[in-house]
Amino acid sequence: MTTTYDPKHPLYFDDADLREEMDRVYDLCHGCRLCFKFCTSFPTLFDFIDQHDDQDSKRMTPAQQDQVVDECFNCKLCYVNCPYTPDKHEWNLDFPRLMLRAKQAKHHNGNVSLRDKIVDQAIGRTDLAGKLGTMTAPLANKVLGEPGTPGRKVLSKVAGVAEERLLDPYARQRFSTWLKKRPTLTPSPQGKQGDAILFPTCVVEYTKTDIGKDLVKVAERNKIECSLPPGEVCCGAPFLHEGNVGDFVKQGEKNVKVLADAIRAKQRQGVADPAIIVAQPTCTYVLKQDYVDYLDGPAQADAELVAEHTYDACEYLMKVHKAEGTSLDTSFPNEVPEKVTYHAPCHLRAQNIGLKSRDLIKLTGTKPAVVAECSGIDGMWGMRETNVAIARKVAKKMATGIEKNDNETVVGDCSLANGSIRLETGAVPMHPVQFLARAYGIPDEGI
Repeated sequence: MTTTYDPKHPLYFDDADLREEMDRVYDLCHGCRLCFKFCTSFPTLFDFIDQHDDQDSKRMTPAQQDQVVDECFNCKLCYVNCPYTPDKHEWNLDFPRLMLRAKQAKHHNGNVSLRDKIVDQAIGRTDLAGKLGTMTAPLANKVLGEPGTPGRKVLSKVAGVAEERLLDPYARQRFSTWLKKRPTLTPSPQGKQGDAILFPTCVVEYTKTDIGKDLVKVAERNKIECSLPPGEVCCGAPFLHEGNVGDFVKQGEKNVKVLADAIRAKQRQGVADPAIIVAQPTCTYVLKQDYVDYLDGPAQADAELVAEHTYDACEYLMKVHKAEGTSLDTSFPNEVPEKVTYHAPCHLRAQNIGLKSRDLIKLTGTKPAVVAECSGIDGMWGMRETNVAIARKVAKKMATGIEKNDNETVVGDCSLANGSIRLETGAVPMHPVQFLARAYGIPDEGI
């Protein structure tokens, strides 16, 4: 028996060792079945084993084992629901990490088709796509904006992005450019309530710049100083989730160097607890968890320092509100809806920080109804043409929950999940920080 989940372990990419661990984990999952309702991986797994009279997981073929891997979109809800995870049980069952390991071993061992390599690179190069998209925003948005257009058909064939997915338009001005050009509020040392080092993510940098703008304005209203160190890049999650550890590590090394240097600079200035705040949950998870696991050498210490100081945006705002001697402004001059629907994304729930976004919007006086069902996106998996049918099937529970609440306003932290909500229900969600901004009377600048 083996539980090799350390990417730096010499057996991590060894196929025989991997298959042995698959046998062990698949057998345990088959005996438990608690996760049967979360994704198609588990029903597929159970069906493959149930077809044998002795129900021996070792009878699964490598192709059957790999099908379970392909259907896993790493929502990470296993960490929330599984009673046998490493921090809870001696069985050390880590299904999400096993699925990542299998994809990474496949990539490392050269078992990925040329077509998949091209698609992985096309989806993974978010900074390149974002720079090109913002430079040519009107044209790019016209060509790629609407599902089913010739441009989207080309995108599907070249980059593997599903034609029917709703894509956020590129901004004409990048978030970092907007921030450099505007006069920023620097609170007096006596009145300052926090120091926020922004990690806007590729989503906020190139498409959902409105989230970044509102985050800065909400922070400044609450005397939190914001800074954006140059040199940040996409967190690398698209590479990681498709098995490309090498390119993920390159992205990570760039980011932890920039962010760790920014933290140390703040500390030299006398800031006791500088914070890195992130407005997209998948990227927050990467900074908190994945960089520490995958980076090595000098970058390891930087990754640990970054993880220690990283917060989801709403998590940090609630931290300021609850801390002794600081609090958020709770005077909201604008009218807020009596009830809203709040969608809790999987990658935020997997951080085990509680529903901080729900708590934040409750400060306005609204009553949020929580929908904690998966959107079927989880990174970029659900954006792919090959996965969209399964992804939309998974998203039906989420859509049903949102429609059942029948609230005019829907709030959600994850822009990719929000795109799924738009597709499945027609509702156009806003980020919790944007909900707070509107309640404050801060106008929406758009993108």
